[in-house]
Amino acid sequence: MPQVRVIADDGEQLGIMDTREAVRRAREQGLDLVEVAPTADPPVCRIIDFGKFQYEAKKKANEAKKKQVIITVKEVKFRPGTDDHDYNFKMKHSREWLLEGDKVKATIFFRGREITHRELGSQLLQKLEKDLADVGEVEARPRMEGNQMFLIFTPKKHKGSVPKPPAASTSSSSGQQPVTAPEAPPRET
Repeated sequence: MPQVRVIADDGEQLGIMDTREAVRRAREQGLDLVEVAPTADPPVCRIIDFGKFQYEAKKKANEAKKKQVIITVKEVKFRPGTDDHDYNFKMKHSREWLLEGDKVKATIFFRGREITHRELGSQLLQKLEKDLADVGEVEARPRMEGNQMFLIFTPKKHKGSVPKPPAASTSSSSGQQPVTAPEAPPRET
């Protein structure tokens, strides 16, 4: 006869008993016998309302889901002959994404004979790496896959920690506090 370790509804250890005996005790209380640790030796079962058990398990799963961090990978695409204006526009977007906590994949797409000038793509990615060094670091070095060369940046700080601009101070540039007029004494009437 298989045996199981039984835990009562209130958390009290009832000990090791036959499965039939454990099921009988659960039915007497109007509850269910739920296996909570099947890999233990002997398996651990709990006398509990199965609906309540499912609800608690779902609640724990939702809490764990809330705590996990989702990092998305955003992609910017360049060509070896990308113009300065286009480069600056895409670099600024990459900077914003890194500040928001997202990863950025910079891809250089080579068409036709452009593949013979891989050094142009490398130079562009090196320039991007220097421009984004203050907000991101390189996760994957530049490498070729087919007719594309890519580089992956990861943010230096976690999501939500966007640096705030310094607050305007109320003191003057000389370091002195502003002077206010003294309060007038109350007049007698």
